[in-house]
Amino acid sequence: MSFSYVHPRNILVQTIQRLYDHGMTTTSGGNLSIKDDEGNIWITPSGIDKGSLSPEDIVKVTPDGEIIGKHRPSCELPFHRSVYGLREDVKAVLHAHSPALVAFSLTGRMPDPNLIPGAAKVCGKVAFAEYEIPGSEKLGKIIAAEFANGADSVIMENHGAVMAGASIAEAFARFEALDYVARIQINSTSLGEEKPLLGKLKKQSYSEFIPHVVSAAECELRDEMATFRARCYRQRLLFSGSAFLSGRLGEDDFLITPANFEPMYLDSLGMVRMYKGMREAGKNPSSGTMICRNIFNKCPWINSIIMTRPPYLMAFAVTGTPIDSRTIPESYIMMRDVPILKAEEYFNNPNAVVELLSPSNPVILIENCGILTTGRTLLEAFDRLEVSEFTAKCIIMAGKLGKLNPINQQQVDDIIADFKLP
Repeated sequence: MSFSYVHPRNILVQTIQRLYDHGMTTTSGGNLSIKDDEGNIWITPSGIDKGSLSPEDIVKVTPDGEIIGKHRPSCELPFHRSVYGLREDVKAVLHAHSPALVAFSLTGRMPDPNLIPGAAKVCGKVAFAEYEIPGSEKLGKIIAAEFANGADSVIMENHGAVMAGASIAEAFARFEALDYVARIQINSTSLGEEKPLLGKLKKQSYSEFIPHVVSAAECELRDEMATFRARCYRQRLLFSGSAFLSGRLGEDDFLITPANFEPMYLDSLGMVRMYKGMREAGKNPSSGTMICRNIFNKCPWINSIIMTRPPYLMAFAVTGTPIDSRTIPESYIMMRDVPILKAEEYFNNPNAVVELLSPSNPVILIENCGILTTGRTLLEAFDRLEVSEFTAKCIIMAGKLGKLNPINQQQVDDIIADFKLP
C-alpha cells in the first residue's frame, strides 16, 4: 500500500491501530511520529487511548517548536526530535512495547535476525541502548546516539524498542520482523540450541511476458490468494517479507506472491503470474518461485503451496527439532509425519523439497527457513499451516507441564484406515 497521498495523521492512526490490534503495544504505551518535507513532526499524543485514536488526536510540532493540536505530544518527543536531527534519511520513528522485545530488554539481550532468511535485511542494524528515564532529554541523546552510529532498530533497556525508517511502513516492518525473531527465540528455549543460518536461495532472473488474456479462473485464484494472504496475516502466521503463497493455473503456469510483499495490503492485482519460466511483465516474483515451479511440474497432486515462518513452528526450525504430529488426531490427519530438511539442502538442491513431498507427506519443516505446506486447494494448504502452528504451540506448552505422550502406532494405523489417508 502506498501512503503517498495519505495525510500523516491518517498514516499514524492506521499504524498505531495495527500495533495495538496485534498486541504489540498497550492502551497507553508506544508512540509514533512522521517528519514531513517541511520539517514538521507529526506525533501521537500523550496519555490518549491507543485503541481508539483518531486523526484529530495527532499533534503537529513545527520546526520552531510550536505545538498544534488538542493534546500534548508524546512525552518521548525528545528522542524522536533527536533522531531526526541526527539522521536526514529518517522520516519516521516508531516506539512500542511488544512483550517479546520487552523480555529481551529486561535481560540485556538483543534478538538475532540472522537466524532466519531475510530478517536481518528488514531489521537493519540492531543496537542496545542503556536505561534512562522515559521522556527525558538524556534518554533522547542515548537513543539518538545509537541511530547516529547507523542503527535502524534499537532495544531499550527495561523499556521496549524503537525503530527508524524512511517511512512509517519501513519502521513498522522492522519492528514486526524483530518482534517475530524475538518470539521465535523465546519459544525455542525449551527445544534446544539455535542453529546458525547457512546460505540463502540463489537469486533468479526471469524474462518477461505480457499476458494477453485473463481467464475467469485466474481472476478467481488471484482473489483467493489475496483472501488467504489476509487470513494468514490476521492469524499471525506470517510477517513482512517472510512468506510465499502460490496456486496452479495450468501446465507450467501458476500465480505466486511478489518478493518482499507488504503482508497487510497485498491485493489480487499484486500477484505475479509465472508462465513457462517467464514472469508477468513489470513484477518481481518471490524468491521461492523456482521451488514452486519445480513442485508444480513434478507433483501433479499439488495445486497450492504456502511457505511461511510462524513463531512456534520456527522454534522447531531454528533448533532443528523434528515436530511430532502424533498429538491429537486432527494434527496427524492434516500434517502426517513431517520430515525436516536441512537449510543447505533447501538452498543448494533444487530437487530436495520435491523428493520429500508425497500425498502422505504434504508438509515439510525446513531448518531456519520455515514450514512448507501443500494441498489440492489453498484452503487445504492453509488448514495444514494453521494446524501445524497450533500443534507446535501445543507441544511447547505441554513441555512446560511434563512429558509428551504421543498417539501410539496402533492408534495412528486406525486413523489412517478410518479416514482413508494415503
